[in-house]
Amino acid sequence: MERVDLFKRGRAWMLDYAYVGFWQVHGFLFRVDPAQYLTPAPGAPGGKAPVLLIPGIYETWQFMRPVADHLHRAGHPVHVVQKLGYNRGTVEAMAQLAAGYLEEQDLTDVVIVAHSKGGLVGKFLMTMSSTAQRINRLVAVNTPFSGSVYANFFFLPSIRAFSPHDRTLRMLLANLDLNTRITSIYGRFDPHIPGGSFVEGARNVQLETMGHFRPIADSRVLQEIDRAIEAGDTDPA
Repeated sequence: MERVDLFKRGRAWMLDYAYVGFWQVHGFLFRVDPAQYLTPAPGAPGGKAPVLLIPGIYETWQFMRPVADHLHRAGHPVHVVQKLGYNRGTVEAMAQLAAGYLEEQDLTDVVIVAHSKGGLVGKFLMTMSSTAQRINRLVAVNTPFSGSVYANFFFLPSIRAFSPHDRTLRMLLANLDLNTRITSIYGRFDPHIPGGSFVEGARNVQLETMGHFRPIADSRVLQEIDRAIEAGDTDPA
């Protein structure tokens, strides 16, 4: 049984990197204009909450195009912050860039949908006085809210920032008041976050998905993103 599980995890890891490799190349070669997502798709219902996408580290917003396409078809205006680039800066610096976009566009009742590090950036945005009232909730996929022990083995500051001992990460982790407005979606096995993405007091959704990157396009994840947004529409919190 253990050998079967190890085989499944190894296969999931391999497919995960094949997926991220494909989308990194695809996003670079076949870039689309994010402006096309700002108005609802033809025939889609109107009046849906605006969504702000925040990708993970070393990912541009193009990596989240499966999510953008899905939410756009559902009628949501989908926003991205191109200034984030590959999201290599500190969590605070990236949050400042995203805050500038929210203020510039004067967006309110925003749902942040984020992957990995993007979830940390999203929660930091919720702590900022300039943007806190603009954000309805955060839906995070495979975010290391409690850090990852693997980060301790890296010298790059951008990766070490995911250490459970990082000051910014610990500050966000200690802020429990915001967690009722967070949905954390994660899988049974994430090779980058061995401790999982459970968040105390949040709506936690664990799926039978495997991998860190590939679940972004998984239909089960997309359905849970929809449910999280719908729950926010009926929850005054």
